[in-house]
Amino acid sequence: MSGSVPGPARDWTVGTAPGIFPFIGHGIDLVRRPLAFLNSLPGHGDLVELRLGPQRAWMACHPDLVSQVLRDPRTFDKGGPLYDRLRMLLGDGVGTCRHQDHRRQRRLLQPEFRKARVADQVRLMGDEVESVCRAWRAGQLVDISAAMLDLSTRVVSRVLFSDSLDTATAAEMRGCLAIVVRGMFVRTVMPVDALFRVPTPANRRYRHASERLRAIVDAAIAQRRQGTPRDDLLGTLLAATRADGGGTAITDQEVHGQVMTLMFAGAESTALCLSSALELLGRHPEEERRLHSEVDAVLASGQPPGPDELPRLVHTRCVLTETLRHRPPGWLFTRVTTRETELAGHRLPQGATVMFSPYLLHHDPALFPDPDRFLPDRWLPGQAVAVPPGAMIPFGAGSRKCIGETLALTEATVAVAFIARHWRLRHLPGYTERLRPAASLGPRGLVMISQPRARRPVGTPPRADSRAPGPTVVPVVPDSGTAGGNDVRDA
Repeated sequence: MSGSVPGPARDWTVGTAPGIFPFIGHGIDLVRRPLAFLNSLPGHGDLVELRLGPQRAWMACHPDLVSQVLRDPRTFDKGGPLYDRLRMLLGDGVGTCRHQDHRRQRRLLQPEFRKARVADQVRLMGDEVESVCRAWRAGQLVDISAAMLDLSTRVVSRVLFSDSLDTATAAEMRGCLAIVVRGMFVRTVMPVDALFRVPTPANRRYRHASERLRAIVDAAIAQRRQGTPRDDLLGTLLAATRADGGGTAITDQEVHGQVMTLMFAGAESTALCLSSALELLGRHPEEERRLHSEVDAVLASGQPPGPDELPRLVHTRCVLTETLRHRPPGWLFTRVTTRETELAGHRLPQGATVMFSPYLLHHDPALFPDPDRFLPDRWLPGQAVAVPPGAMIPFGAGSRKCIGETLALTEATVAVAFIARHWRLRHLPGYTERLRPAASLGPRGLVMISQPRARRPVGTPPRADSRAPGPTVVPVVPDSGTAGGNDVRDA
């Protein structure tokens, strides 16, 4: 039997998750109570059989098994319900393509994500976070989810296109992304196509949002083709269609797929990481005070951090790393076996769906003591060495590890540091955490009260910006108590 290299010798346990819905199977549990259901699976074995509609799937619950899957992409290729749906929306970009196409695509795009290239983009990240925060005022309700998606959309569009999307287009993209990520998740855990061909309002919204996302990207590509060549990621892709650097020319369809993939992943995941970090800081005032102390010292001028300041933001990075452990935006993934193989001593046929969850690993008490607590000190220099190999995978691992990791972490560090330097964000009275996992994990419809920490130092006014801010602020009457919060609903 051919197959992947077996993991370390040990007595693996293989089990089946209990379920009471024969047709829909465990999909209903993943929709109704996804995080609790995931956390229950290790109690049934290291490898657990699930039913997703008429299909079987296997959840790897141990980091050694997940590492085996991630480090053998020839055997465990990107596929299964999640990637089947993503390819329909995004095409075969670097994040969704099959193993045989990945190396060529990665080589094409990798230069745009080098650390030196990302360092050159730190200033534009600072410009954009200043622009997004400029509309905030004392005592107002700020739609943090919308603001962070606005920010990440601005940044990724500038990295891709050298300029930011206009306000109306960015707002439309935010709305389309919110609809698509929810619809994508339901279609992943209940892969019964007949359910989604029915012309229900939800299915129509999903189709319309998908079509509009594709149209926005097509318009941006068409506009560039008519303009002056630029030194950005889209310029690299368009040059590759002409084979300017030698080699085989790529197709227009691949250009579309790469832009769709990078826009989708770069905007949604980073926005959720930022929203989660601000939400968690609002519930942990001691960690917030420590963050404020650091950014006050490092960013004394009040300006966003530049390349020289970033290495000094040690606690800021710990906050973000712990956010990614506590609440990884990419929380559930699928792979498909390309040949008969063995996992945890269990024989899997060709075409079997294998699942893994960073959230499940990150919340395993055997791997992270007190996993439900938000403890940034876990990641202080010298502390993180206690983390078992393969247990912390917010960006995946192996050759398919997220190409945008450095870009996303840099953007998040710039944003959290600048926001914390100038603003204290408070939860509404009576706030309770409401996580509704979709294709990605994080707070949606998060609204917080903005309180300025201090006046901007003399001589450092906000930089002029002709772009109008996005619709992320809801004014309230001072001293309105909890009344203002009663009208705020989840998006």
